[in-house]
Amino acid sequence: MQSTDLVSSFAEIAREKEIDRDRLQLIVEDVFRAMIRKRYGSDEAFEIILNPDHGDIQILHVREVVEDYDLEDPVTQIELKDALLIDEDVEPEDDVAEEISLKMFGRRAVAMARHNLRQRIRDIEKENIFEEYSDRIGEIVVGEVYQHRRREVLVMHNRVELILPREEQIPRDRYRKGDMLRAIVKEVRRDPGSNVHVIISRSDPQLMERLFELEVPEIDEGDVEIKRILREPGARAKVAVISHDDRIDPVGACVGLKGNRIHAVVRELSNENIDVLEWADDPYMLIRRALSPASPVSVALNDDLDPPRAKAVVRADEVSQAIGKGGINIRLASRMSGYEIDVYREIPADEEDIEIGEFDDEFSQGTLQKLKDIGCDTAKAVLELSIDELIRRSGLETEVAQHVIHVIKLEFDLEEEEEDEFAEEEIGV
Repeated sequence: MQSTDLVSSFAEIAREKEIDRDRLQLIVEDVFRAMIRKRYGSDEAFEIILNPDHGDIQILHVREVVEDYDLEDPVTQIELKDALLIDEDVEPEDDVAEEISLKMFGRRAVAMARHNLRQRIRDIEKENIFEEYSDRIGEIVVGEVYQHRRREVLVMHNRVELILPREEQIPRDRYRKGDMLRAIVKEVRRDPGSNVHVIISRSDPQLMERLFELEVPEIDEGDVEIKRILREPGARAKVAVISHDDRIDPVGACVGLKGNRIHAVVRELSNENIDVLEWADDPYMLIRRALSPASPVSVALNDDLDPPRAKAVVRADEVSQAIGKGGINIRLASRMSGYEIDVYREIPADEEDIEIGEFDDEFSQGTLQKLKDIGCDTAKAVLELSIDELIRRSGLETEVAQHVIHVIKLEFDLEEEEEDEFAEEEIGV
């Protein structure tokens, strides 16, 4: 068996696997020395000469020439009569080198050497991948979707397999083989078998941050800083920014002329709704801005609670905006500010209304809390919602929601309107 059959071409391996040639030479030498030690017990009397450009390997057995019949160690010594067959000019105490054919080691040993070589190369590849992508955590990579599994999408990037788990995907994204995908390197880890897994993400806030850096020169140059990003991927996000240059409007810089900058980010993130607001260290101002698109009439803070709470009063026509679909806007605003925010409808001075808590003899505490959670802190606030909207936003059972509206309308002497509404609902059903 030829040495070239075992190693193929050093230059080709080093190029394809992106392994340093000198490092590959050391590995190959280690593999052959292990094979030698297994056969001879020691590798001290052997030299391995490598030609990395052609993949040639020459193994030389170097022994000291001794007088005939004075041989003590056949691994390190050779009798004169045998040495003369190799080099007719040698004399006792000279060293003589004899080339060893791989055939002398046997097929099994050579096969094991080939296996060890391949394993060592794979280990280096894994280590290179681990180091390269560990250095790229937080960076954007662009790869091609090549396989879609039930719980993950596999993406090829520079011949390296990246994993996009379901929990790191944007829910509304759809992936097809061959699609180009942009994501952020989130984590690089090894499993018990030493395999390297590169985890990428499209739901991580850092992806949005990197996209803004690409689209907004003021952020890339450090004139505008992103203080905080909060996302519910695919649905809504809030980005708080601050300017380090009095001449630059941080929100305007991120939005761009006619929204061109932010629209580029929105398109990349499957039309995720992004609110950009100016950061404030004062929690009062931060809450007011974080509740956008609603504009609170007043905000009252209670720092004695854990976590601290805030009461935001908004106009009646902005309650739904402050809360957002499914409560998403108020959740993001609460996370942005660090305060649990309760939204209350503004009650005009001339409007008769009743605090929802006064119905504790009619409704359970659980029902009252669900009403408060969606901003219905008064009876009139409940009546502003249709029965379907009340059910959808509060999560109340249909019968409970109907009972709530019925009781409140009775309180305001609206029995006829209540009966008409129920009749309309029956017709709709």
